Amino acid sequence: MTKNKLKGLVSLGSVITAIGFILLFFSVDIGLSLAEYRIVTQGGMDTSKYLIVIEGYTNNFLAAGSILFGIGISTIIFAYYKILNINE
Repeated sequence: MTKNKLKGLVSLGSVITAIGFILLFFSVDIGLSLAEYRIVTQGGMDTSKYLIVIEGYTNNFLAAGSILFGIGISTIIFAYYKILNINE
């Protein structure tokens, strides 16, 4: 791999990490918004079901954010290590 491709890989990993970070910390807000949208489209919902829907959406975004954050950090570390090996 060339150094330019590895720098591109670092930037891709940074974008993936940023998306994962945003999903991690805003998962509650996104889950709440989607649950409210579901209430509007269905015309109403029981309170216990509403809480379950909020928790489900929040957990989905939390899991997706964690996966993306982990993949992004791993990509950055791998590419940085390879860049260091190219310089030697």
